[in-house]
Amino acid sequence: MFRYALLLAPSANRVYADAAGRLARAELEVFAGSGVLDAAPVDAAVERIGGVEYLTFAAPGLGGRDLAYLANLSAAYALFERVGDDLLRPVPLHPLARYDSDLITIPKYAGKTNEQFTRLLLNVTLLASASAGGMLDRQLVVLDPLCGRGTTLNQALMYGYDGIGVEHDGKDVDAYGAFLRTWLRRKRLKHTAETVPVRRDRKLIARRFEAVLAPSRDDHRAGATQRVTVLHTDTTRAREVLRPRCADVIVTDAPYGVAHGSRTEQGLSRSPLDLLTAAVPVWRELLRPGGALGLSWNTQVAPRAAAEAVLARAGLRVVDGPGWGDLAHRVDQAIDRDVLVAVASAENG
Repeated sequence: MFRYALLLAPSANRVYADAAGRLARAELEVFAGSGVLDAAPVDAAVERIGGVEYLTFAAPGLGGRDLAYLANLSAAYALFERVGDDLLRPVPLHPLARYDSDLITIPKYAGKTNEQFTRLLLNVTLLASASAGGMLDRQLVVLDPLCGRGTTLNQALMYGYDGIGVEHDGKDVDAYGAFLRTWLRRKRLKHTAETVPVRRDRKLIARRFEAVLAPSRDDHRAGATQRVTVLHTDTTRAREVLRPRCADVIVTDAPYGVAHGSRTEQGLSRSPLDLLTAAVPVWRELLRPGGALGLSWNTQVAPRAAAEAVLARAGLRVVDGPGWGDLAHRVDQAIDRDVLVAVASAENG
C-alpha cells in the first residue's frame, strides 16, 4: 500500500473552507465507490501535516488513469506520496481544464454558488451516472435547469463538455451572454454567439442564447467545438424547447428561500418543494437512460426526506453508500446545504 496526502485548495469562502476537508473526504469516498478507479483509495482522513490540512489516504499504487480522475477532485490543489514519516514526494496532477480558470472565477454576483461546490456537485453526479467511465474523454452534455448566471455551465465547458441551461430571469440570461461574449473576445478564442427568439405556431415561447467555441483555432477548424445554450423560459416548460433525453446529467442548485425563492404558478415560495414537484418530472424526460440528477438545496426550508420523495415519485433512484450521506454543510446562519443524486433507469430511460 502507498500512502498519499492531498493538499486542499484554499477557498475564498471561510465557512466553506471550514467544511472543505470533510467534504473532500466524502467526495473521495464517492470516487472510490464509483468503479472508475483501478486502485480505490482507503482509510481517508483529514490530517494536519506541518500545520496545514491535508486529505490523506492509502491505495495500492495509483496509475495514470486513476490520477487523471483524482486530479478533478473539487478541492485538489497538489498531491504527494508520503515517504516515511517526514517526506512528501510530489505526484503530478493534470485536471480537466480546457480553458483558463478565470472563466469560472471572474463572475461575481449576489447568490453565486461557490465554485468548488459546483465542481463537487458535478463530479458526484457524473460518478453516479452511466457516463462515469467517460468523464475524462467523452463530450458529455450537462443540463442546469435553474442555471442563473451559468456557474455550472462554465464548469461543464472547463471539462470539455456541452452545456444547456434554463433560466426564468431574463436579466440573468442576458448577463451570462454578455459575460461569455466578452470573455471569449478577450481570450481571442474563435467562436460564434447569438441570441434568437424561439417560436412555436408563430408564438414566442422562449429566447435562446447559444455560443459555439473551441480552445484553439485548430480545434475550431477541425470541428472539435463545444456548445453552450441558455434558454430564457420557465423550467417547468423546458420540454417545449428541448428534446427528450438530451442530457447525460442534470446538475442544479435549487433556490435557498432566503435571497431567492422558488417560482411556481402559485407565486413565490421559500420552500423549493413545490418547484421540484412540478419540475422534476419534466427534467426526468430530459435525462438519457442511465443519466443522473444532482440536486443541492437548503434543508432549513425543505427536509431531506421530502426532497428524496419528490425524486422517487419521478421514477429516479436516490444513490446512497459511503460518502453520499456526508455532503451536507453550512453555508450561513440561514442556509444548511445538502446534496441528493438520483439515477434514471438504464433500461427504459
